[in-house]
Amino acid sequence: MQGWGWQGKNARKSGLQGGLTILRLAPMSALRIQRYIIRETLGPCLMALVIFTFVVLMGRLLQLVDLVLNKGASLLAVGHLVATLLPSFLVLTLPLSFLIGVLSAMSRMSADNEVVALKASGVSLYGIIKPILLLSLVFSGLCAALTLDWGPSANSSFRDQIFQMASRRASVGLQERVFNTDFSGLTIYANQLDDRSGVMHGVLIADERAGGNPALITARQGRIISDPDRLTLTLRLEDGSIHRQPGGKNADNYQLVHFSTYDISLSLQQEQTTERRRKTKELSTAQLLRSSEDAPDREAARRFLVELNKRLTLPFAPLVFALIATPLGLTNTRSGRGGGFAMGLMVFLAYYVIQSLSETMVSDAGQPIFFLWLPNLVFLISGSALLILAAQEKNVLAGLLALRPLRRLGNLLFGDRTDDPH
Repeated sequence: MQGWGWQGKNARKSGLQGGLTILRLAPMSALRIQRYIIRETLGPCLMALVIFTFVVLMGRLLQLVDLVLNKGASLLAVGHLVATLLPSFLVLTLPLSFLIGVLSAMSRMSADNEVVALKASGVSLYGIIKPILLLSLVFSGLCAALTLDWGPSANSSFRDQIFQMASRRASVGLQERVFNTDFSGLTIYANQLDDRSGVMHGVLIADERAGGNPALITARQGRIISDPDRLTLTLRLEDGSIHRQPGGKNADNYQLVHFSTYDISLSLQQEQTTERRRKTKELSTAQLLRSSEDAPDREAARRFLVELNKRLTLPFAPLVFALIATPLGLTNTRSGRGGGFAMGLMVFLAYYVIQSLSETMVSDAGQPIFFLWLPNLVFLISGSALLILAAQEKNVLAGLLALRPLRRLGNLLFGDRTDDPH
C-alpha cells in the first residue's frame, strides 16, 4: 500500500495468509483513507466502463459500416450517431462497471491484507463502505441523468438523424433518366431532375404495392416531401394520371384516373429501426407524466407509467450494488482483481435476470407496476444482510443461503479459486 508508512513491507511480499505482521502503522486521517478507497475503486471501474462500452458498441459496428459504405453517410454523421447511442449503452455499462470496480478493489485490498490493517487501526467495515456509498451516489446521479434526461433526448436525436439520412438518400438516390428501385414496390423514372430544388419533370412510376393490381402513374412533375415530426416521406405528384387494369391483364375493364395532386407514401424498409417504433423512449419524463394523465384509457396510461418506472429504477442500481459488492469483495481473500471481475459478472447477471423477469411480469402478465422495483428490493435486502454478516466477522457466503446457488454457478464456470472449506 503506497504512502501508508508501512515498516513491515515484507509481509505482503512473503504471501503470509495467516495474518499481516504490522510493525508500525502511521496515523492516517479518515479523509486520506476515503480518498485511497475511492482511487482503488475508480481504477478498475473506469477500465471496465471503457471495455464494456466498446463491446456493446461493436454490436452496432456492422450497421454503422453499412451506413458509410452503402448509404453514403459521412464519417461525421456516423460519429454523431455513435454519440446519440452512447447514453443508451452507458445506462447498462455504468452500473456494471461500478459493481466490478467495487468488487475488484475490495478483493485486492482483502487479498493484500489491507482491510485487516484498516480494522487493526480502528476503521470498521462501515467506515470502509462510506466512501463507496458516496461514490455510488455519483454514479446514481449519472444514471438518473441518463435515464431521465440525456437518454430520451439522445433517442430522439438518433431517430431524427436516421430520418434525415433516409430523406437525403431518397433525394440523392434519384437520378434523371434512371429507373430507381430503392423504394419498396415502386419503380420511379424522371426525365429531368433539378438537383437544387429536387423537382422532377416527366415522372413515370410503376406501382406494384397492390400485388396483383399494379398501376402505372404519369405526372408532369413531382418532388419528395419529408415530415420530420411524423417521420414520413411523401412523393407529391402534380398534373398526372393513373392507369390501372383491375383484375389483371386478362380483365376486360381498364381504369384511368386524372389528378391535379397525388401523394404517394414512400417506405424505406432498410431504414426502419427499433428506436423508431418505440416512441415512448423518446419522451421526456415530464411528457411521460402528461401522457399518462391524458391517456384515453387505462391501458395506454399504464404503458407510459411502466416506461417511467423503468427509468426511475435504474439509477438505484449503483446504490444496491455498493451494499452487496463490498462484503462480497471482502470474501475473495485469494482471488484478487480477477475474482472480483468474475463475481461482478455473476452478480450483474443475477440482477439482469430478475430485472427481465419483473419487466415480463409487468408488461406481459399484467402484474402491478411495483414489480419493476423487485431487483432493487432483492439486492437491497441481500446487500444489507451481507453487510451485517461481514461487520460481525461471520462467513458471508455460508451465512446467506440465497447466494449459495450463485456460488455454485461461479465454481462451475470459473473453478473454485478460494479453497474455502465453507
